[in-house]
Amino acid sequence: MPRSIGSLYDAIVVGSGPGGASVARTLAAAGARVLILEQGGAAPVAGTLTQMAGMAAVPGKGAFFHRDASLLVRGITAGGSSTINFATAAAPPAALFARYGIDLADDERALRAELPLGALPDNLVGPMARRIATAAQAAGLPWRKLDKMIRPQACRTGCWRCVYGCPFGAKWTARDFIDEACRHGAVLAADTRVERVIVENGRAAGVKVTHEGAPHTVLSPLVILAAGGIGTPRLLHSSGLGPASVPFFSDPVVAVMGTVGDLQGGAEVPMAAGFALPEEGLSFADLALPRPMYQAFAAQVGRFDRLHAHARTLSIMVKIADDTGGGVGPRWVDKTLTAADRAKFERGIAIARDVLLHAGAKHVFGSHHFAAHPGGTAQIGKVVDTGLQTRMPGLFVCDAAVLPAPWGLPPTLTLLCLGRRLGRHLATALSERPAA
Repeated sequence: MPRSIGSLYDAIVVGSGPGGASVARTLAAAGARVLILEQGGAAPVAGTLTQMAGMAAVPGKGAFFHRDASLLVRGITAGGSSTINFATAAAPPAALFARYGIDLADDERALRAELPLGALPDNLVGPMARRIATAAQAAGLPWRKLDKMIRPQACRTGCWRCVYGCPFGAKWTARDFIDEACRHGAVLAADTRVERVIVENGRAAGVKVTHEGAPHTVLSPLVILAAGGIGTPRLLHSSGLGPASVPFFSDPVVAVMGTVGDLQGGAEVPMAAGFALPEEGLSFADLALPRPMYQAFAAQVGRFDRLHAHARTLSIMVKIADDTGGGVGPRWVDKTLTAADRAKFERGIAIARDVLLHAGAKHVFGSHHFAAHPGGTAQIGKVVDTGLQTRMPGLFVCDAAVLPAPWGLPPTLTLLCLGRRLGRHLATALSERPAA
């Protein structure tokens, strides 16, 4: 553990994904003494299947299998799921937050001005993405380039490592903000499991952790839970501050795939372009997958005849804004699709099949659904107030758990905005407190 474990910090941030990293960076830049606690490791990203599997495919830790054969994944590593995501940025849902009197416009403008955020240049849009975009537009769909959190000058044409973790520094991840926070004096303690929040005199006072097999106590008047839509409600429960099980949403995805005979690809930036139907809770994008992932999806649905067609297979992501339900428990996570969810998928899959038909694809099939954005487990207006504080003074939440409703789009930029907003608020409060 870096420094003395008994050191008193101005703030403890539990989790290093986008929300936690943004809070930590903002506080540290303002001069606060910040400790960032991360359950996963912080080894440099290698961009390998083995490393990615250790971050997100360990059953019961990073991967959760539901009764309907679906899969939910999360990244247990420095940077959280941003380390292994598709680097797609969607604007915060302004109307949704306006219901709670929350305006993220200034934070979004500030972040867009400094982040590597924008559409990919044409030379980084792969042949599969271009084929799908042309077909979608021919089908009358408003298919367009999506905002990506990628540094074009560092991105390599024909690479396939986005989802494994980019080893070239091309993809922005929350590790970038963690590094910046540490340059301002914050301390990152990886491989550290937070067991519970300490409560003294009716307010948060620190956390109990396990590091290198030994228990430790770390004190701070501010504790920010940013352990994600699964980790945060579990910590609230273990601290006696939340129920044993809470419902959630998870933005389920199906990959609809079809083979073309005149294209050789398979190694390109995924989700280069797409479009959304927000009123229907649907979004679409091209979805070039690494060969092992593609083959796993094909085998999962019995399409063994397609196992060796990876380089010729177009794939379209169909994502839905799912109903809140199921439960995140102390040792389990489970959720099944509702009838409304299944109806959305039927509509979305039909649209994707039509696009593939326009692209000249054959042997079209779809994967089982999977998901990667668990949220809504400590919602604004229910568990936290508009300032993201729980009913326990000094205890805040800043991750996907606070999202008040699903909207079926990547939450990374939204969480960065919420983290910056919370960090500014807490930094002001710290500056106004009496000197110790």
